[in-house]
Amino acid sequence: MPTEESGAARAFGAVLDGAATVAMAIASTLMTVLIVIFSWLVFGRYVLNATPTWVEQVSLLIVVWITFLGAAVGIRRKTHLAVDFIREGLPRPIRNTLAYFAVIALCAFGIVMAWQGWVMLERTMQREIPMLGVSEGWRSVPVIVSGVMIALFTFDDLRRAIFHGKAL
Repeated sequence: MPTEESGAARAFGAVLDGAATVAMAIASTLMTVLIVIFSWLVFGRYVLNATPTWVEQVSLLIVVWITFLGAAVGIRRKTHLAVDFIREGLPRPIRNTLAYFAVIALCAFGIVMAWQGWVMLERTMQREIPMLGVSEGWRSVPVIVSGVMIALFTFDDLRRAIFHGKAL
């Protein structure tokens, strides 16, 4: 029997929505930075005849952040591409079971992603990214952040579906 969400549950959802908005703002800002540094690369290479060598490594780092933050936000906003025509053609009980299974599997994936991101961080913290002088571990941080966000977002979806009758 669906119930009305408590104030704490609504606040939790609002915090998660805010986290998704902040993550998208960061990813958007990083995309702008990526465009600027590639413009500098082209200008340096073809106008100054002096290619800035750091651009490649910074770009790789930025792309990792954009990708993982965007993936987590896509989970929250339900904007990922899904091929669900087979599931939608099944009887309602099977369709609902598969929908719950998919969300539970995604939650588990987020947890494993955060955990393995932490393992990667520990293993790469002592190495430096060539030409940047910063820890290689910075490539692992977005994996951890994204994994935690995916786990929290899918947990919230499950909570709303189970206790408040919201559709998955």
